[in-house]
Amino acid sequence: MAISFLDKLRFPIPYVFDRMQRSFRVLYLGDIVGRPARKFLGERLPHMREVNNVDLVIANGENATSGAGINLKAIHELGAARVDIITLGDHVLDRDFCGEANEGHDFSNVCIPCNLENNIKCPDFVVGECGGIKVGVCVVLGRQFMKLQVSCPFKKFDEMFAKYGASVDIFVLEIHAEATSEKIACGWYADGKAGLVVGSHTHVQTADERILPNGTAYITDLGMCGAHRSVIGRDISSVLESFVNGTRCKLAVAEEDLRLNGCIVDFDRVTKSATKISRFVHLA
Repeated sequence: MAISFLDKLRFPIPYVFDRMQRSFRVLYLGDIVGRPARKFLGERLPHMREVNNVDLVIANGENATSGAGINLKAIHELGAARVDIITLGDHVLDRDFCGEANEGHDFSNVCIPCNLENNIKCPDFVVGECGGIKVGVCVVLGRQFMKLQVSCPFKKFDEMFAKYGASVDIFVLEIHAEATSEKIACGWYADGKAGLVVGSHTHVQTADERILPNGTAYITDLGMCGAHRSVIGRDISSVLESFVNGTRCKLAVAEEDLRLNGCIVDFDRVTKSATKISRFVHLA
């Protein structure tokens, strides 16, 4: 008996629909630089979540206030923009954040670096949940060419994974570091344990996104959210003055050519394993 085109079409539809249903999607955004980036994110992110079918948004907010550090106002703005989890890095001690955290404000969705000795009343492991899937996030600071004194990021990951790994469906590790070698090494070290390892801090998006052999999605640097007509988010003339003449001057946050950088990662809803990672770039 001949099989019509419509009969043939019946077979793949349930399979494709099932695959779509099983996909859990995370959008991870790079360092948000200053007020222009916060405003741009607030205007664009709610719509982007819908059109890209994003379940959970994680963003590094450590440069959200005037380009260095974060405060209560910026945290509220990022939450209003529908960022679910905010991660911090080496500027965690800048601005008013430490005092505000210790004053009892609800920063339960803000994740501070776990290998930095501090007295900040803020979690170093944050869990986001959507559709019954729990995603746990932690941040480690690198030690190469960084100013802050921190404990070993590799051993700290082991400690955090042993403590929290079994309590979440997907374990996410962000390494906020200067050296690409240190970040890449961290990806290999966590392969097969973390579902996703991302690098941040350099503000320059890398083109090495991939699924590692044991199933961990990886990218060396997410890039930044902010003005790309700049030097990593800062006013070009100010930075040139500093480099060429060796002078210390205020490095104003740039405002032109706003973009959002990061990655989108798909996870299988049943196995919780990463199936795809793609670089994300959104232009003004």
